[in-house]
Amino acid sequence: MQELVELYFDGIGEEKEYEENILYVIEECFKEEKLEDLNLSICITLTTPENIRKLNKEYRNIDKETDVLSFPMFEKYEIDEIVSKKQKQLAKETIGDIVISIKKVEEQAKEYGHSFERELSYMLVHGFYHLMGYDHIEDEDKKEMRPKEEKILNKLKILR
Repeated sequence: MQELVELYFDGIGEEKEYEENILYVIEECFKEEKLEDLNLSICITLTTPENIRKLNKEYRNIDKETDVLSFPMFEKYEIDEIVSKKQKQLAKETIGDIVISIKKVEEQAKEYGHSFERELSYMLVHGFYHLMGYDHIEDEDKKEMRPKEEKILNKLKILR
């Protein structure tokens, strides 16, 4: 399978375990959405609460830590068009960036009573679907996005 993920560690140590989990989850996301053969990739950065706070303030004008940020490079209709036409990109295209606060992943895993792996996997899938043009602000949008997230996690048997 093509190289799907560019992974960066910003302010935290590199962890092989994170990398394996990320590739496992993102490969399934790409398969589910029929992106695996289209010369597309995702950039993922694992970082600190301080770094994600800066990004949140700079790009969303929200001066607080968050768990995950997504920066899509395409509109939903553009991704849909690429997939429907099975339009392999001539050059490698990044569909967007996902930035995850590892400390927030740890905190939320404890808070929700599940594993670190499950919380990181959820953040990845959640961020992926934001890159695909889905949202959860309105209830109607949430009804579309949440089942997609759960389907991936259930397929991978990464349960609560």
